[in-house]
Amino acid sequence: MAGKIDTRLDELGLTIPEPRTPSANYIPFVQTGNLVFVSGQVSMTDEGLIAGKLGDDVDIETGQKGARACGLNLLGQLKVACGGDLDRVKRVVKLGGFVNATPDFTGPPTIMNGASDLMVEIFGDAGRHARFAVATASLPQGAAVEVDGLFEIE
Repeated sequence: MAGKIDTRLDELGLTIPEPRTPSANYIPFVQTGNLVFVSGQVSMTDEGLIAGKLGDDVDIETGQKGARACGLNLLGQLKVACGGDLDRVKRVVKLGGFVNATPDFTGPPTIMNGASDLMVEIFGDAGRHARFAVATASLPQGAAVEVDGLFEIE
């Protein structure tokens, strides 16, 4: 029997991707007590990496798509942390967003809405979270966006 979150993902036509293996010296997530800290996930989709720089060769819509992909990748790692059961998620506590951007780009919060909106679409009020969104000069592999997350689970 599918859980509440799996049913919601089906309704939204979303698939949680298989988690990627870390490419450096870190682990994908750490659980302490009922909190799960998920390492930063880049803007990787089934079609490949959404790469580039906001304010230069990446537009707002593509940046938001990249942040949404980061959110789905976060959930892939979180699903492993939850033993495959996303119904264990009590709350999305905080998201942190890094946007690969030109020095004059002032839209990181708009880009991060791609990930934030996804969490609310899936988890409802439990998806509302604290966050930060900052521009940075570069990201791993040239990714357009990277997002990390903090989640409370049962």
